[in-house]
Amino acid sequence: MQLFKRMKEDIEVIFDQDPAARSYVEVILTYAGLHAVWSHRLAHFFYRQKFFFIARVISQISRFFTGIEIHPGAKIGRRFFIDHGMGVVIGETCEIGNNVTIYQGVTLGGTGKQKGKRHPTLKDNTLVASGAKVLGAITIGLNSKVGAGSVVLEDVPEYSTVVGIPGHVVIQNGKKVRKDLDHNKLPDPVDDCLEELKEEVRALKQMVDQLKGVNTRDD
Repeated sequence: MQLFKRMKEDIEVIFDQDPAARSYVEVILTYAGLHAVWSHRLAHFFYRQKFFFIARVISQISRFFTGIEIHPGAKIGRRFFIDHGMGVVIGETCEIGNNVTIYQGVTLGGTGKQKGKRHPTLKDNTLVASGAKVLGAITIGLNSKVGAGSVVLEDVPEYSTVVGIPGHVVIQNGKKVRKDLDHNKLPDPVDDCLEELKEEVRALKQMVDQLKGVNTRDD
C-alpha cells in the first residue's frame, strides 16, 4: 500500500506542476521524469540492500531510456518532479527533500574526487531551473530557488533566490538583495574582466600623457 501511495503522489505532483498534463494514461506512459523517479526508487532499494551492481544496472537502463542520470545512492524525498528531464544528472550523495522541482539540464554534482558527502542537499520546496549547476557538498535552503543557467558553489539561505555565475543571492525573504540586478541580466565574468582591463588601459594612457607633458616642458 505504501508503494502505491508513493506512486500516486509522484503522478499527482505532475498534475500540480505541469498544466500540459491531461490524463493519468498520458502521464504514466509518456513522462520521462516520472519513469526516472520510479526507476530510481527501485534502484535505491537495491542500493540500500547493498546489491550495488543490480542498482547500478537499473539506473543505467533508466538513463538510456529517459536521458536522466540519477545515481542509485541519492536520497530523494516525496513528490519529486523532474520537468523536461533530458540531461539531468544527480550524484551519489545528493539529498533531496520533499516537493522539490528541477528542470532539464540540471546538474547536482561534485567538485572533485573527495570521499564522503560531496554532492548537494536540496531542502523541502526548492526549485532548480533549467541548465543550473549546483556543485559540491552545499545546501540549498528551504523554499529557495536557483535561476536558469546559474552555477552555485556555496550554501543558499532559506527563502532565497540565487542567480549568476558564480551564483549569488538576489532575493531573500521576499526582498531584493541587489536592486541593480534583474533576472534577465546575469553577471558576465568575461565582460567584467574586459571592463577592468579598460580601466587599466585608461590609467596607463593618463600616465603616458603626463610623462609627455613633462618632457615637453623640459625641452
